[in-house]
Amino acid sequence: MDERRYEGPLPAARSVAGGAPPLPDGDRVPCPARPDRRALSRREYGYGVTMAVVVLVLFVLGIFG
Repeated sequence: MDERRYEGPLPAARSVAGGAPPLPDGDRVPCPARPDRRALSRREYGYGVTMAVVVLVLFVLGIFG
């Protein structure tokens, strides 16, 4: 880790709404975690399964074709 030169007092740490408390040295201010992505819809799940089947069929045709 690169050390900073000492050039006087460190900057004040600020808290972030919903985040963890600031670090004591004020180096970085933690941010709240990103919200989880919503669950896949049936249409998105169906597209994924369809594409997996197409890739598998093309793979098998490439091996035995």
